[in-house]
Amino acid sequence: MPTRPACLVLGAGPAGLTAAHELTRAGRACRVVESDPEYVGGIARTVVYKGFRFDLGGHRFFTKNPEVERLWREFLPEGLLEVQRMSRIYYGGRFFDYPLRASNALANLGLGKSALCLLSCMHRRLLPIRPERSFRDWVSNRFGDRLFRTFFESYTEKVWGLSCEEISADWAAQRIRGLSLLGAVRGMFSSRPARRNGEVVKTLVDRFLYPRLGPGMMWEAVRDRVQQAGGAVEMDRTVTSLEHDGTAVRCVVCRDRRGRTHRFPAGEVISSIPLRELVLGLDPPPPPEIRSAARALRYRDFITVALILDRPDPFPDNWIYVHEPAVKVGRVQNFRSWSREMVPHADRSVLGLEYFCFQGDGLWSASDAALLERGRRELERIGLLGAGEVVDGTVVRVAKAYPLYDEGYRANVDRIRRWLARLGNLRPAGRNGMHKYNNQDHSMMTALLCARNLLGTDARDPWRVNTDAIYHEEIREDHDIAGRDSPRPLTEA
Repeated sequence: MPTRPACLVLGAGPAGLTAAHELTRAGRACRVVESDPEYVGGIARTVVYKGFRFDLGGHRFFTKNPEVERLWREFLPEGLLEVQRMSRIYYGGRFFDYPLRASNALANLGLGKSALCLLSCMHRRLLPIRPERSFRDWVSNRFGDRLFRTFFESYTEKVWGLSCEEISADWAAQRIRGLSLLGAVRGMFSSRPARRNGEVVKTLVDRFLYPRLGPGMMWEAVRDRVQQAGGAVEMDRTVTSLEHDGTAVRCVVCRDRRGRTHRFPAGEVISSIPLRELVLGLDPPPPPEIRSAARALRYRDFITVALILDRPDPFPDNWIYVHEPAVKVGRVQNFRSWSREMVPHADRSVLGLEYFCFQGDGLWSASDAALLERGRRELERIGLLGAGEVVDGTVVRVAKAYPLYDEGYRANVDRIRRWLARLGNLRPAGRNGMHKYNNQDHSMMTALLCARNLLGTDARDPWRVNTDAIYHEEIREDHDIAGRDSPRPLTEA
């Protein structure tokens, strides 16, 4: 029996379960607490509805970090598929291949519009917008106003709830790094993926790994490994407070859906729950300025409307970006094209419609019936469905899906980090735990380093994992280590 309390891991998403696996593999007693009563994996879970499986957002398994890929293959030695990517953009009543291909783009735009797009780009090269302050300025200067309106404006505004004039230009430089009009044109005439300095541009990766039963299959396998190694994974445990003495967290208090309280003595704590909730749950409370910094952290929320169709293959794409401003849906996933095992009936399919929102707005507050009807109507409007093809469906709301890098976020996160450092046994990890808009491979790397910090096997700083999941030994102090991959309003520029 251990002579000290178990390591507590808060949250059973990619970060939490990766940390728990690393700890139990090293022989440390570990307990994971997760608020969801059924699913592990966080936003990377696979929801099952009447035997139909769907992913919340479409999680590709692609990384440039060899250790993370080795772990994926270790966790699912026989369950990973290699999927050929196919995706398109819907705009103006037409579907554009993405990455762009010459014949398709020319056929959709026509020679006249294609020429106008090229002239628009040349115009901005000769007469760029100065000063270059907003997302719109940055994209227009490099691609022209016409291509900005076609391929950037509507989708960006749907995802983030901000106009492109409000988003700072430096986010565009981060988010669209490695891409250029010249590179896009070259890609239109080549089957080879776009590259930057010899590396594949991440946005355009054409093949990826995917668990045959969805991403939740991966995290269920990790949960099982943790339990087999003697760790515990407790579901339906929402963290309500973290009792501390000013130097360390001594106890984590959780509540289940029946209102019962559960107290867990804390040896070491790795937290992947939202940073705002972590800080506001501290008991005794931190100083007012730290609580104010936590309250100022904001998130973009997310809804998946899953529609079951009475037809097997509505379209061949893995997903379609919907740039059409006349509808609110931002992206449509076709999970049968990710893995046929996601669909239990050969003559049916399941689509995941993605809506981006804020808690309390009209979309978030709409009834499930209204959202299902909206999804059906919008897909019929853009030609992805025929009348009467939807036979069933369900809705999943995901709070705090994407941390927002809004005005002052960096100062607030830095202020919180400095104060939390006094609690020597508490380590934040993962997307929401660190308020870093990153992917699951990045979250896994931060969790691995947190666990190894705790074990004393690696002293490197998890906060210095960059947005490509590669660790840099040296980094300038003024570098944005949060990995700016979520937009900032222009007022912070």
